[in-house]
Amino acid sequence: MSACLALCAGAQAGAETVKAGPWRPLFDGRTLEGWTPKVAKHPAGENYHQTFVVDHGVIRVSYAGYDKLDGQFGHLFYKTPFKAYRLRLTYRFLPEGGLPDTPTWARSNSGIMFDSQSPESMTVEQPFPVSIEFQLLGKDGDAPRPTGAVCTPGTNITFDGVTAKDHCTPPANAPTVPNGTWVKAELEVLPNGEISQKINGVVVHHYANVTLDPDDTVAGGAKPYILARGAQPVTEGYIALQSEGHPIEFKDIEIQELTAR
Repeated sequence: MSACLALCAGAQAGAETVKAGPWRPLFDGRTLEGWTPKVAKHPAGENYHQTFVVDHGVIRVSYAGYDKLDGQFGHLFYKTPFKAYRLRLTYRFLPEGGLPDTPTWARSNSGIMFDSQSPESMTVEQPFPVSIEFQLLGKDGDAPRPTGAVCTPGTNITFDGVTAKDHCTPPANAPTVPNGTWVKAELEVLPNGEISQKINGVVVHHYANVTLDPDDTVAGGAKPYILARGAQPVTEGYIALQSEGHPIEFKDIEIQELTAR
């Protein structure tokens, strides 16, 4: 309870200092207009085997055309970068399993990437963009597996001024969600660099100070991109939806841009 109260207090304190614009959709519910796919081992713009499809108002990560994953992790990028904003969407992992060679850690695993490099700046082989990941997890087995972690491919973040030591930091108070269940995910990126993540209206993470990580070993192939920029602060970037080996659907994707008062 104390962790939740601290997270909520931090998020609310920051929210008082900003001016919010109107909510607007990033997904029209019918097409992938405005979105660019980037699948590992393929160039930006190639929707390999129709990994990302639209069906009945949702964006679906589909593996109908795949025999195996073969490390071909993918991301669907929105066309413009953003600085400060609130993002909200609803997602669910589909009940059917992923591809047979999907790594154990990637089962029922996806994410919202943000503060990201552009798809065009990724190398062809690169599996993950330099970004922050709002990780989305589904139930896999009997052990608790809460959704809403934060992961840092190519980046660093701080919790209360202390740099996160692990690539992924589990959420403080989030549920384990069975596949097939719709979940609401919300992200707030403030002009002062504070970031909050919510699951079904509850704050599960609050952190700040996104910088590039020259020592990163996760965003394979991204070392030249990072070293060319150094450990500089990341104050804007692209938003992307992840394909990581398990079918997932996204809908009701909306953004509200923020400015400092």
